[in-house]
Amino acid sequence: MVEVPLDIPRAWVEFEDPNDSDQRFRCDLTWLTSRYQCIFGRGCKGIDADRPDAGCCTFGAHFADRDDEERVLKWAKKLTNDMWENRPIGKRDGIVVKAGKKERATRVVNGACIFHNSPDFPGGYGCALHHLAEAEGVSFVETKPEVCWQVPMRRAYETEEQPDGSERDIVVITEYDRRAWGAGGHDLDWYCSGNPEAHTAPEPVYRTHRDELVALMGEDAYEVLVGYCEARERLLADVLDRGDREALLIHPADPD
Repeated sequence: MVEVPLDIPRAWVEFEDPNDSDQRFRCDLTWLTSRYQCIFGRGCKGIDADRPDAGCCTFGAHFADRDDEERVLKWAKKLTNDMWENRPIGKRDGIVVKAGKKERATRVVNGACIFHNSPDFPGGYGCALHHLAEAEGVSFVETKPEVCWQVPMRRAYETEEQPDGSERDIVVITEYDRRAWGAGGHDLDWYCSGNPEAHTAPEPVYRTHRDELVALMGEDAYEVLVGYCEARERLLADVLDRGDREALLIHPADPD
């Protein structure tokens, strides 16, 4: 299928952070009520056509900061050879490498992040840290690098100047489309969030990605968001049969 256009009309909602009166959230309801789901290992073509089995793990994971790195390395100590295919390499050569002047990232081994297990690995295909979370009974938000559990959810920060000269902080929650990867995003061979192949979930994003959204917004703000998302879904259900799909600002990758 063809990737849908990136520039589409979207429905947004803005509300005050329940825990910070100086901050507001601006949330993309078109994305959050879409039927996107990760299809890693279930039809994902990967961002590199030469390594489709690696999904979006071909570049390694760039850590958000030192805390992010230390958290991941702490969890990695729990991984055994049975769970993590590249553990011997990690033990010998190290897990983290420099990725620029200040950035640090996971080492790339055989064209994928060092934590990536190959399809024929007995311990489980895909991210070893993801499998670890399942084994430990915790969310993968705790075990994986921030960039890995956030994508394709995007949090951005804006400062908005008011007519009286004061400023207000805006936290934007939206879709991490290919442009969010920077200039290199245009060279990705395939990208999930804009492809109908990945918009097959029975539940909307705001429910299937609850853990990620709570981590990005906080529990109280998430509950406010749920209210707006549910209201939008009721509206869509009421008018979809007799309304204009485009006017309803439904994600174009969602099924008809």
